[in-house]
This record gives sequence, structure tokens and C-alpha cells, in this order.
Amino acid sequence: MASPTKNFAEGAVLFGIGLALRLFTEDVEIPVLTLTKVGVVLMVVGGIEILYGVYRTASSRSGQSGR
Repeated sequence: MASPTKNFAEGAVLFGIGLALRLFTEDVEIPVLTLTKVGVVLMVVGGIEILYGVYRTASSRSGQSGR
């Protein structure tokens, strides 16, 4: 299973790419989808990954302190 740090890093990268798409691709038109909407989706997925990494870090620390 992936480490919490990897989840956090992947989430940060996805969030950064999504933010860049959201901010800088308003004028770009693609027939199938809108890049700004793809950016928002990537930001949401990245945020979920970050929160999951934080949750796994917190749960592993609380599990170790009980020993």
C-alpha cells in the first residue's frame, strides 16, 4: 500500500495541475470538454488525495501511540 506521503504528494501535484488549468485555459476551446472544468475536477481529486494522506498519517500516529 502507498505511504501517506505519496498520497499527499500526488494530491498536491494534481491540485497544482488543476489550478493551472483553471487559471490559464479559459480562452482555450476544445470540442469535447472544457479545460477549466477538467481543472476543477483535478483540484477536487487532488484535495481528496491530500485529505486521505493527512488522515492516514494521523491514524498511523494515533495507532502507534497506543502501544
